[in-house]
Amino acid sequence: MKTCPHAPGAAKCLLLLLLASCAGSQKKDALPSASDAETPEVPFSGTGSRSTQASSAAQDPQARAALERALELVRRADYPAAERELKHLVDHDANLDYGWTNLGVVYEREALPQQAERAYRKALEVKPDQEEAWNYLARLYCRTGRASQMEAELRSRIQQSPTSVGVRTALVFVLTHEGKYEAAGGEAKKILKADERNVRAMQLLAQVYCRQGKYELAKMVLENAKAIDANDAATYNELGLVNLALKARPTALENFKRAVELKPDFAEAKNNLGALLNEAQDYDYAIRELEGAVNAAPDFIDARLNLGNAYRGKQEFSKALSQYKQVIKLNPDLPDTYYNLAILHLDSELPNMPAIDRFKSAIAYFHQYRDKGGKDERVEQYLKDAHKGIEKEQRRAERERKEQLKKAEKPPVDSTSKLSEQTAEGISAVTPAAAVSSQGDAAQTAAPKSKGKLRSSARKKRTVVTPNTPASNQGAADEEAAAPNPATSGKLAGQGK
Repeated sequence: MKTCPHAPGAAKCLLLLLLASCAGSQKKDALPSASDAETPEVPFSGTGSRSTQASSAAQDPQARAALERALELVRRADYPAAERELKHLVDHDANLDYGWTNLGVVYEREALPQQAERAYRKALEVKPDQEEAWNYLARLYCRTGRASQMEAELRSRIQQSPTSVGVRTALVFVLTHEGKYEAAGGEAKKILKADERNVRAMQLLAQVYCRQGKYELAKMVLENAKAIDANDAATYNELGLVNLALKARPTALENFKRAVELKPDFAEAKNNLGALLNEAQDYDYAIRELEGAVNAAPDFIDARLNLGNAYRGKQEFSKALSQYKQVIKLNPDLPDTYYNLAILHLDSELPNMPAIDRFKSAIAYFHQYRDKGGKDERVEQYLKDAHKGIEKEQRRAERERKEQLKKAEKPPVDSTSKLSEQTAEGISAVTPAAAVSSQGDAAQTAAPKSKGKLRSSARKKRTVVTPNTPASNQGAADEEAAAPNPATSGKLAGQGK
């Protein structure tokens, strides 16, 4: 069973492998996961329950209008235009802390982590306790493998400002990410002791309980958070994960849907919803949600892995291949990507790729999967299937070659046969009655003998086995005529952070 980290060392709340059917073999999907470490959520407006204090600059009508324009551009995934709008905003007034925070979010969605970090730090220069800026900065550090650095920085900040809620919540997040659950839980309780209505602290405490397997306790904390703020999308995303762990899958699906309704570009919630839709084989709906997750977070590995699987389920094999290749660029050491690539080449007819090349590619990807640490026990059988597919294709090609040679060596047969001059003279010398009889005999002699039915050199087209239909077991004649599906029966899956 995989943990499928979105970033190196990412801790997971739920070790649950979602399964769904595919073409004769099981693909690897990313797990539904919490929104604790992966991508920024919908850009920050400077107000609301997630902020410890509303920014006074947020009351400026012109600044507010510029911000709304920028947010609308982000919702449309027009990040270059949003970047220009936000740059103009902070150039006009460098003290707009929420403008810097949103600029950092846009930079992250443009896959520019260094620029994002600078923007978040500018926001914190203006407002040192801005919770969202600390939250996003901590996520960015964890995603880029610098969690220990961030922990040290946060602890130093707390010594300087013990009452800083933004710094303390960021520390809870980082400790949870590092798997230091007892310490994280203790810090979350300190925040709640000072502010028992702090929804963010409740969400983080629920994540700690979830990772410790205390699902009922996590659910109770999240229900309390929902009672305080019924419109916080992160609470519903966390509830979805807890309900999945409690095997209440329909409820979990509704939780994820509600999270997406509240925050339409909430990447983790969209990925989690897409994962469950993949499991239900509702690929059109899944693709819509997963494409939204990837648009909101271009480096969101789990979402791209699930999107590739959704395309494969829809039989859009070229698009599936493209997403898997993108995952390899983002993280070349993730074993499951190579497994999915191997299964794609084993089961699916890819454009402009001969069957033998396809099977050879499947074999190469299975070996890479093992080299990266993959241990799925079915790989050995899949390798045998791929080698068998190569042998059958080679036999088929040899039969066609021999068929062509036979045709080339066979002399052409004239459709008519002329009588020799000597025979013609003999016919002219006989009586009319004899001539009629002789002409009949001559016609029989001249007509070519039938060779029987011509054998067709065309082969029956190979059946394309879709991810929804297991390959049927053909008889011996079909085995000679068509290349069979190489994969055995299997299951499916889903995820994201």
